[in-house]
Amino acid sequence: MSDTGAIVRRAFEQGLVVPAFNVPYLPMIEPVVRAIADCESFGLIETARLEWYKFEGEGLGPVKQEYDKWARPEVRLHLDHVPVIDEDDQHVDYRTIIEEALSLGYDSVMVDGSRLSLEDNIEVTREVSELAHRSGAPCEAELGAVLGHEAGPPPPYEEMFASGKGFTDVDEARRFVTESGCDWLSVAVGNIHGAISGALRDQKKVEARLDLEHLDALRDATNVPLVLHGGSGVQRKYVLEGVKRGIAKVNIGTEIRHAYEQAWREHDSVEAGQEATYERSCWVIRDYFGIAGTGDELL
Repeated sequence: MSDTGAIVRRAFEQGLVVPAFNVPYLPMIEPVVRAIADCESFGLIETARLEWYKFEGEGLGPVKQEYDKWARPEVRLHLDHVPVIDEDDQHVDYRTIIEEALSLGYDSVMVDGSRLSLEDNIEVTREVSELAHRSGAPCEAELGAVLGHEAGPPPPYEEMFASGKGFTDVDEARRFVTESGCDWLSVAVGNIHGAISGALRDQKKVEARLDLEHLDALRDATNVPLVLHGGSGVQRKYVLEGVKRGIAKVNIGTEIRHAYEQAWREHDSVEAGQEATYERSCWVIRDYFGIAGTGDELL
């Protein structure tokens, strides 16, 4: 069985994509795994630190326990966003969290030092990359500012896109990948996270787009699989073109979270939320990405 790093690298080289589904509620894990298997694709289940505090993800251990009930060869478990400084500007004991995930058997991990200086981000990412590699796991990092998780509203989208505010710098990315040893790089090229704060968290996301020329330059500068965070809501034509230009992993959170929450509230039923999650996950794999049946090409 191929390891996660090799699979994502294969996707990068073949112009395919690995969807990575964030599960802020534990009952979402089973229907997402089932959708990936039924669509004969490959995907990741992932959990981020903020989902344990601002939703009901519960933590590394509970996610791993629930995942293990349903694990299949077509799926791996990824530790998403572990910030060094979080969305509330608080310092995080990132190393302890990542060490715990690796000891539990998570297949890949992510450290987010994007709120640090370039030099500090490199240093932290190098530290985590070495930790991950000793456990046989790839390390994802972030450079640039994928907005949306801040306490207040982000700047108007068109203003942000036109200015390139927060976009990953190409020269910095080249240096960052070389010196940090990270395996995958989350980049900012017009994508934004779904809001998680207050009334904004239930709102429909902005229909974002990607700066494809900037993406080309980042791919050429780094030669590592690029990651699109805030994948839900990006116009489909841009995502599909981005996959051809180096995006090998796309995080999907808002899309399936809204499906789960809406069905759960309407029917007062976890089972209804699970079915809605399954249907939406199948839609993401089959209709949005068009990757049903491609699992054998990656495994």
